[in-house]
Amino acid sequence: MEKEAKHIIEVLESTLIALKEEDPAKLKELSNETIHNASVYQDPGNISAAVLVYALSKLIERGDYQKIKNWNNFTKKINMFFSLAISALKQNNFNKYEDYLKKARASINSISVNLRPYIQEVLRKASINKASKIYEHGISLGQTAKILGITQWELSEYTGQTKIPDVEYNITLDVQRRAKMALEFFS
Repeated sequence: MEKEAKHIIEVLESTLIALKEEDPAKLKELSNETIHNASVYQDPGNISAAVLVYALSKLIERGDYQKIKNWNNFTKKINMFFSLAISALKQNNFNKYEDYLKKARASINSISVNLRPYIQEVLRKASINKASKIYEHGISLGQTAKILGITQWELSEYTGQTKIPDVEYNITLDVQRRAKMALEFFS
């Protein structure tokens, strides 16, 4: 089993624990941890996992889960899909892994008829938030938007409101420093 699959298994197993403990901070941390690797590999499964975990963190953080009548049944269903995704990864079946994550997302969308528009908005914002993190890691705006199924406009509007341009990775060196580095590199 490859290193990345082992990592995502650990993240999903930790997610099951954090969801049971209703720990939004841990869920957010796990989502951010996943998004770094998703940026490197640009793997749809990792990206889906990051978005799902982040959306769950938001539902718990805001207390919205308390408005959901069948929250316990819902968490059992999410746990089942995440457990099946873990099993699929252990068998190196990445297609099944992605299918189980899609089913988990569908179950989030179907939590409550009354909350459906709100939950869809949470998922959309989670996608935009995770897209901004991928963009922060140096993936182009267009590629990032495509990976997450959002528009470039949504992503650019969100990133314009954040401090992403100020992130250390995005600061360019002046011409003199670049020339000095090039000379050192080729010496």
